[in-house]
Order: sequence, then C-alpha cells, then structure tokens
Amino acid sequence: MEVSRERARRQVLNQFKHVKNCVLARELCLLVRTHRAVLEKQDVHDYCSFISTLCKEYGCAEASELCAKAAEAVLESEERHLELCELSYKKCGESRLPGRQPSERAIYVA
Repeated sequence: MEVSRERARRQVLNQFKHVKNCVLARELCLLVRTHRAVLEKQDVHDYCSFISTLCKEYGCAEASELCAKAAEAVLESEERHLELCELSYKKCGESRLPGRQPSERAIYVA
C-alpha cells in the first residue's frame, strides 16, 4: 500500500512541476507571440528571458537556450527572433508530461 502511495505522490509532484514550468512557459510564450504587435521589444525580451528560465528549471536545456537566444534576437532582428521562437516552441512541445509521447500535432502559432 505504501509503495503505491509513494508512486502516486511522485506522479502528482511531477505533474505539478510540469504545470509550474512547462504549462506556464507555453502560456506565457503564447501571450507574447499573440500580442507582440502591442508589446515593446524590451517587454518581449524580458518575458522571453523569464520563459527561458522556466524551461531551464524544468530541465529543458535546448528549449531554454533557444528561448534565451530569441530574447536577445528580438532587440536586433524580428525575423531572427521569430525563427528562434518557433524552434524553442517546438522543442518545448516535445517535453510533454513525463511518460507521454510527444505529439505530432504540436504547431507553432506566429
């Protein structure tokens, strides 16, 4: 009984960590991309940097690095920023809940 309780506890804690980091990162990323026309470059930079931190905290180093590069690129080139943002978002989509397969339907919304 105690073993199954501990396993259930680990699953809940993993799910909490996923929501705290990945779901929040994806939602914030969507908000930034959806409203980038009204945001200043510095706003986008700040939020992309924060999103990068969330990804890194969850252990998604590649998505974190791409997001950090996108945060810097927005200050210089919107086109490069969007390319990096798309790559980061795709990488983020690959890190679904532990134990689940990545979805082939993960799409980028520009």
